Amino acid sequence: MDSPPRRFSSQVTVTLLARLLTVAGGIGASIIVARRLGAEGLGALAVLNASVALAIQIGNAGLPSTNTYFVAEDRRNLAAASVNSLLFSLTVGSLLALGMISLAASRAKLFGDVPLPLVMVAAVSIPFQIITLLGANIFLGMGGLGRFNLLESLRQSFVLVNAVIALVVAGAGLFALVSLNTAASVLISLLVVLLMRSAIAGLKDARVRPNMDLFRRMAGYGLRFYIATLIPMMIIRADLLIVKYFRGAAETGVYDVASQVAAALMLLPGVIGTVLFPRVVAAHDTGGEMTCAVTRHTAFIMLLLCLAAVPTAFILPVFYGAEFTDARVLLLILLPGVYFIGIESVMVQHFSGIGLPATIPLFWVATLGVNLALNLALVPRFGARGAALASSVCYVLIFALVAFYFRAKTGKSVSSALLMRGSEMRALLSVITRSKLAAS
Repeated sequence: MDSPPRRFSSQVTVTLLARLLTVAGGIGASIIVARRLGAEGLGALAVLNASVALAIQIGNAGLPSTNTYFVAEDRRNLAAASVNSLLFSLTVGSLLALGMISLAASRAKLFGDVPLPLVMVAAVSIPFQIITLLGANIFLGMGGLGRFNLLESLRQSFVLVNAVIALVVAGAGLFALVSLNTAASVLISLLVVLLMRSAIAGLKDARVRPNMDLFRRMAGYGLRFYIATLIPMMIIRADLLIVKYFRGAAETGVYDVASQVAAALMLLPGVIGTVLFPRVVAAHDTGGEMTCAVTRHTAFIMLLLCLAAVPTAFILPVFYGAEFTDARVLLLILLPGVYFIGIESVMVQHFSGIGLPATIPLFWVATLGVNLALNLALVPRFGARGAALASSVCYVLIFALVAFYFRAKTGKSVSSALLMRGSEMRALLSVITRSKLAAS
């Protein structure tokens, strides 16, 4: 039998491979959109995607992480959590979709010249994407990483396939692409419902009905998760909307390219944090030993990834075109912040796994205030470069706040969570050497 660390690394590897496929699909789709529709078309698509993502994050009430926590803690919560999630998604998701359409119909400058029919089609996907989000996190709480990864892979695979069908094969435009993406969201949500039904069928004496008492407990607990997940999404996504507001769709499209590469670099720590969270819940790792060890390895790998991204920045215009030349500079500005927020996204799982103290959401509220102030001060004058700088500064800020809080609560020094030990380095080198020998 594999040792627990081995099983952890295997789960991270499988999940990372699935996420790499999703990132490849997203980047591939963006290259197709950039080549076919230009920076302005990519910018319009980025605004739609960011608006839908923000709507979902605003409306999910912290239930994704709460689903994982409650199901990992007690499998008997599975049936009620699934039914509650489905009803919540359809009700709140529909209201969010109507709100987004109403905002676009009011000619708010947030959407600029993005046509109302485009916004309407994109908004229809919101309730179905919430179903997928909540369902995937239920599977994660069950330990069902296979289902979790399947949904992630399918979702992003459709993004690439739809771009090829709509823009390359059919020679159509943005409306066809967004329509296909919405149709894919509906299909994936139906698959989620079927998978949840299968999981519930395997339980003994499962009561497949809403449970308002459980929902109230989850909603109260989810408030902290809600703030701690909503604000990072606002910081990562809202700057695209701010750039669109002040500088137009074309510059937004260029910034979206740099943001996508930055998001790809954050993929590994995101995966590690995803796998670590339910383990911390189950292990009651109040001393932070598990989190500390995982964070050290993450910091080392993130350093290598960010260094490798420097030359990558200079070839972006080769793939996207001359319109996207400034994406190189934007990515270089983002890299320091990407390194530190990658580490933070793993370290914070210690607090998520022990109930998420209210201090963590407060840190994010403070960081959001700084981010909005910097964006409003820098973007009108410096455009996307100002947005990149604001994001990078705030990523470093939230890392510093969480790192020093981690030290205060666990007694572990910050360096113990950042610097790999000699024995760990030797073990890592040994694994690399064995891999090379096996490949030769």
